[in-house]
Amino acid sequence: MEDSDIPTEAPATGDEAVPSRRKMLALGAVGVSAALTIRPAFAQTAVSVMNCQIPVPDASAAGRYIDAAGKLVPPGTQGAFPGAPRPFTGEEVKRAFRGQTLPGTSYNQSQAYLQYIRRLQAGQSGFTCFASIQMPR
Repeated sequence: MEDSDIPTEAPATGDEAVPSRRKMLALGAVGVSAALTIRPAFAQTAVSVMNCQIPVPDASAAGRYIDAAGKLVPPGTQGAFPGAPRPFTGEEVKRAFRGQTLPGTSYNQSQAYLQYIRRLQAGQSGFTCFASIQMPR
């Protein structure tokens, strides 16, 4: 293709405007710049989601136990588990939803905690973290 095949300026007359070579290059540069700006933001979001924390149970229910259905029950309830000694990260919860147990828990305890996490509602500690790990990427 020769240089004379590509117009360098928009036609002075006529209804259809043909963009100049300079305008096309500028548009391409803007597109590349936008892509390079957005990608790190997505990566940063993914990292923060994996590091967010979900307390089991949240601070308002400290001292309560969690039964197999994920409900809060009084301490010492048969078949229920005490709260986790530390919050779980988004990454740990995500892996547990895929079949692994939560760190430092038995299989049944992990399942009870996961049921509790599934039942989280807006306003409870850990809800935003749980909601964000459920979003498809």
